[in-house]
Amino acid sequence: MHLKISHTTEYHYDEPVPYALQRLRLTPTTQPGQTVLNWRTLVDGAGVEVSYDDHFGNRTHLVSIDADRTTFRIEASGEVETEDKAGVFGPHQSYVPLWLYARETSLSKAGKLIRELAKSAEGATDLERMHALMDIIHETVAYEPGETHADTTAEEALERGKGVCQDHAHILVSAARTLGLPARYVSGYLMVEGHPEQTASHAWADVHLPGLGWVGFDPANKICPDDRYIRIATGLCYRDAAPVSGLVHGVASETLKVAVTVERQGQTQSQSQGHGQNQSQ
Repeated sequence: MHLKISHTTEYHYDEPVPYALQRLRLTPTTQPGQTVLNWRTLVDGAGVEVSYDDHFGNRTHLVSIDADRTTFRIEASGEVETEDKAGVFGPHQSYVPLWLYARETSLSKAGKLIRELAKSAEGATDLERMHALMDIIHETVAYEPGETHADTTAEEALERGKGVCQDHAHILVSAARTLGLPARYVSGYLMVEGHPEQTASHAWADVHLPGLGWVGFDPANKICPDDRYIRIATGLCYRDAAPVSGLVHGVASETLKVAVTVERQGQTQSQSQGHGQNQSQ
């Protein structure tokens, strides 16, 4: 599938900002299941300090906002050719060792509820158990924007029974690790047929399974990623793969606007508000 993506993020401040530094993970790379045909990331009101691939292999840009600005705009756009691999990403190939993905983070640390959830996932194989786990999370945690925030942990989201795709991904990552399986958080984009609404980016989880390697699971939509998905960044949790993150000096109040459009060649679509939103973009 030939997909076109536009992701615009605008920051507005009620007074000039003396200094701000933002980390951008908005550039997809060619990898199993996707070929990047063209891509560009433009910043208005800021300058690129350095570009590099981080230790997870995510293409990253550090940008500093020009002094005394009250607005800052990021526009990432391009075209990607995708392939339906039934969620199978394949063998682990990275400078980061596979065992690192068994490590907990503050957002993905398993508590009593996560451990009980993991034990409830039945199946004769690890693959069957992960499919069962994905289905349970989908049914247990309702998609409700505004009920959680960027720092909500997997355990807290499960206890509330509400959240967005970021929470669904954290819960699956946390539960898989309690079962002894390496797991990682994935951020990216999803095209959903028939939904013209604009929304934010998407998130799901990868689990490393014997004989298959990394396999994607999207509890928010109860499906393994197909050719409607585009990967942008991965990590142990959201903080490693957030599209935009950083710091701002000063006391200015911030307003954020995000617009994401995914377009299939010859047919315009946008992501569904109900199943494709991270907490912060």
